[in-house]
Amino acid sequence: MNKLTKEDFLNGQLLLIDKPMGWSSFQAVNKLKWAIRKKFGLKKIKIGHAGTLDPLATGLLLICTGKFTKKIPEFQGQIKEYTGTITLGATTPSYDLETEVDKNYPTSHITEDLILEKTKAFIGEIEQYPPVFSALKKDGKRLYEFAREGKTVDIQPRKITVQSFEITNIALPKIDFRIVCSKGTYIRSLAHDFGKALASGGYLTSLKRTKIGDYTVNKAIDPTVFANELLEETDN
Repeated sequence: MNKLTKEDFLNGQLLLIDKPMGWSSFQAVNKLKWAIRKKFGLKKIKIGHAGTLDPLATGLLLICTGKFTKKIPEFQGQIKEYTGTITLGATTPSYDLETEVDKNYPTSHITEDLILEKTKAFIGEIEQYPPVFSALKKDGKRLYEFAREGKTVDIQPRKITVQSFEITNIALPKIDFRIVCSKGTYIRSLAHDFGKALASGGYLTSLKRTKIGDYTVNKAIDPTVFANELLEETDN
């Protein structure tokens, strides 16, 4: 990590963070905020991320400081790339591992040819229903709050764009994928819908964000490593 001054952070920095499994995006931002404030004796600093990653997902999180927080909408709108794994033959209410399997489905009819054929319907501009277990708001309340209360909510579909949806490995019931998509795409919903398209079920069992625009996770740093390196720097 290049040595950065207090003025650098206040004037604006774009920090590439590799979010670990189990961390919320908010926790990653707070880790950096704590380290920057402690290092430079700041009472406050503007800091925020450009696009949430679920706690069960890993990978690239763009974090902006100081005046660069004004650029967050610009970064949020950029094309994103993910890799991950869908497990077929079952569904969960959250469309991922956050909740337990609620239904099981047959998979004996699923072939490699069928899987590759069905990916075609998920490329281009498509309509997608966000998961009910999501942070989207309806009537001033998060959707996941309704879901945890067992309440049914009318969710409207949203248009998203998928530039590429590539199956990289098949080891049934698991299939690995790489996807390039627009802002607002829920990969969990895509996993759920892909299971339905195969006349079965599907849910997301791993997810990593690998790119946002031209920024890649290969250049990103773990938030704890960032904090430790910043605090260990000498002022010489």
